[in-house]
Amino acid sequence: MTTTLLRTAAELHARVRTGRRAVVMTMGALHEGHATLIRTARRIAGPDGEVVVTVFVNPLQFGAGEDLDRYPRTLDADLEVAGRAGADVVFAPAVDEVYPGGEPQVRITAGPMGERLEGASRPGHFDGMLTVVAKLLHLTRPDVALYGQKDAQQLALIRRMVRDLNFYVEIVGVPTVREEDGLALSSRNRYLSPKERRTALALSQALFAGADRHAAQEALRARAREVPATRARAEALSAIGESRAAADAHAVAKAAPGSAAAVRAAARLVLDEGARLTPPLELDYLALVDPDDFTEIGDDFTGEAVLAVAARVGATRLIDNITLTFGAAS
Repeated sequence: MTTTLLRTAAELHARVRTGRRAVVMTMGALHEGHATLIRTARRIAGPDGEVVVTVFVNPLQFGAGEDLDRYPRTLDADLEVAGRAGADVVFAPAVDEVYPGGEPQVRITAGPMGERLEGASRPGHFDGMLTVVAKLLHLTRPDVALYGQKDAQQLALIRRMVRDLNFYVEIVGVPTVREEDGLALSSRNRYLSPKERRTALALSQALFAGADRHAAQEALRARAREVPATRARAEALSAIGESRAAADAHAVAKAAPGSAAAVRAAARLVLDEGARLTPPLELDYLALVDPDDFTEIGDDFTGEAVLAVAARVGATRLIDNITLTFGAAS
């Protein structure tokens, strides 16, 4: 399909709208993860709607020493990726279109959630991110906006901003897209040398190890709920060689519902191995948090949680996460 490149909000506002407008916000350097977002937006907008992809490298969310100048700018290639995925418009404004008076004096503050994890490692990052998201929501006027779950804290903060400040837009999170080896797709992956990429796999492998540990615990708890804790039942199980399994299951069932510490420990073992590689993985944080406020969960937690990791390999900083659901023991 033909994708129109627009540079100003006036050009975008002049377009005739006949259906829902779905917006995908990016900083360019589009890859298959972005394409998945755009295809999802196309399905949501439908044949009568419109998909707008924004391409804007936001200077407000880059801190001192970060890679603003190094960040890839590939607009021609981005237009091709967006078009193939179903975008009607690529909106690629200049900095002075988004910030016509220079850097804004009034900005959106991310609050306490924005000071944790990514916010602690990158002070001011989330204030800059929320400010530009708010600006782009006003400039593009969407009915729905889509964001990747790879940036879980960003997505949570955008949802909180929309709710707290009464933005009339639906926010949709789209699952993380991974390469065949498990590495989460990111525009920064292109910076990795072959050896650095091998080390970087420790991020996703750590998350998968945590998920495997969590699944094993949940399976034991489910088994325990099916096995009555009676002496007669234990004797019957012993007769067929299942007493140890039954004991293990009951022990887990009586333990804290989530055993979050065990999940963290399983992930940390893999990250420690990554730290011994050449080049080494330099861990920033490993956290298991409540997605409502990104505070660490305890072993009595039930519900959905985010296992998140950030690390540096060489000069490249990478993040990843997965969602786990902790059920209460009965």
